[in-house]
Amino acid sequence: METPKNSRRQFLQNTFWAAGALIIAPNFISCTDNNEKKGSSIIATDYTPINFDQGVASFDPTKSKVIIWTRYNSANKSILWEVSKKSTFETILRSGTITTSASRDNTIAIELTDLEANQKLYYRFSNKDDKAISVIGETITFPENASTVKLAVCSCSNYQAGLFNVYNAMAKSEADVIIHLGDYFYEYGAGGYGANAANASLNRAHQPAHEIITLDDYRTRYKQYRSDKDLQLAHQKKPFICVWDDHEVANDSYKDGAQNHTPDEGSYETRKQNALQAYSEFLPFSRLEPNNQTLIYRNFNLGNLVNLTMLDTRIIGRDKQLEIGNYITATGFDGAKYQKDITNPDRALLGTTQRNWLTQIVNANTAKWQVLGQQVLMARMYVPAEMLTAFGSPNFNKTLAELVTLKVRYKQNDPTLTAQEKARVTTVLPYNLDAWDGYPIDREAMYTAFGNKKIITLAGDTHNAWSSKLTKQDKTEIGIELATSGISSPGFEEYLGNPSKETLTAFEGALTTLIDDLNYFDASRKGYILTTFTSSTVKAEWIFVDTLLSSTYTTTIGHTVVYS
Repeated sequence: METPKNSRRQFLQNTFWAAGALIIAPNFISCTDNNEKKGSSIIATDYTPINFDQGVASFDPTKSKVIIWTRYNSANKSILWEVSKKSTFETILRSGTITTSASRDNTIAIELTDLEANQKLYYRFSNKDDKAISVIGETITFPENASTVKLAVCSCSNYQAGLFNVYNAMAKSEADVIIHLGDYFYEYGAGGYGANAANASLNRAHQPAHEIITLDDYRTRYKQYRSDKDLQLAHQKKPFICVWDDHEVANDSYKDGAQNHTPDEGSYETRKQNALQAYSEFLPFSRLEPNNQTLIYRNFNLGNLVNLTMLDTRIIGRDKQLEIGNYITATGFDGAKYQKDITNPDRALLGTTQRNWLTQIVNANTAKWQVLGQQVLMARMYVPAEMLTAFGSPNFNKTLAELVTLKVRYKQNDPTLTAQEKARVTTVLPYNLDAWDGYPIDREAMYTAFGNKKIITLAGDTHNAWSSKLTKQDKTEIGIELATSGISSPGFEEYLGNPSKETLTAFEGALTTLIDDLNYFDASRKGYILTTFTSSTVKAEWIFVDTLLSSTYTTTIGHTVVYS
């Protein structure tokens, strides 16, 4: 058990945090020594696996820290937590008791500090009065100097779009940690985005049935997602490092609003605070500022091999997105207005404070791999303007085929190309202004600040798989982007009307031809990226599941990239 000295320290710290901000769900701090003690004070066989309906989880592992988590069904219950180096708990490394509270929806997050490096740890929770016990969670601390680091990269899990087979696959993978890049859930109501006739029989309609707005709504949605056995297994077997994207609050959110928030839904700021409070309760993270739950950006040194910097490209610094449709007029595209707005130096994605912090972190670090874990595509995804205006029209496939033919000829320096034909493939626009392409000045300033550092970005958000070069405006290559497909959210296949495999393949090939920096694209399959870092290379494997409609699934490696 904890020593009285450290129990007092924990109590005082928690009391201070709670008094400092009513909306925060603090991580309880455990900083006792690591002298193993005799076995557990409970006899596990006398207990029943009840009342821990959302399972267990761990977060933000380093060489000396990790957060362990659970939720109990009742408030004002004394919960014993135990950590051991052995799954039998015959010796106890750390333990303590915490009383649940309705103010944080009975969630418990204990931040274990001062741990030894390079450990496999087991943890569990129990309540003596109810004879209730949780499943046994597994987590790690990183070694001081790692020869290999394996990260499973994922995003975009939509409960009503299909089964969470991808979480199951990650739980059984060789990954050390699961990196979740956001859209952990979706705020839409039952029958909304992601639901369709094909998956209706799965009975996975959202709860509550309406779009979520209140604190209780957000908590209920988290509890529904965390009731999923595959997601529970992933949390039980692997520690997570998470950031939010937009749907943890509302679609296409930015610092003071969201596309999916209307005046009749009340104050956006209140809704955002409700969302972030629930997030801090169910997905705790180590904080730069203990009393500020809006600062989720943070940095991890993983075995002196990977410098992982998790960013917030959504909530804290993002100015409202531009919309390409606002520049299409009755007389054509208003290029002058578009250029003025897109190059406005006052528009930002990260915000000055976060960008300056990021620059300092990356430039001061000497690890082999500088990795940015963030939400949206950072690579340049410029497509012919004609393709954008034709998207969704009956002539789209014909236009696309013509543009691909012209682009191939253009790359081959075909002297017979007319000026008009060249213009069709060189007059380009970003396909997605909700990504870094909508904030090119902020991106270029960040690239410049990195100097000669080579960068690897991890991205989610689009529900599709991508691999691209990262280039500055002068075409200087500064790294690569590895972007994961969705766990279950629909990708381009939905917008293309669920086309045939042949049509999808042709579309994928067209985009890799038309977009200069794009090397790989998968428009429909669901999965994750397994990234393996060594001292010489990083290998990225896009791993896909073959179905979301049955719990019997297989995985395939759809693509592999090796970067050095």
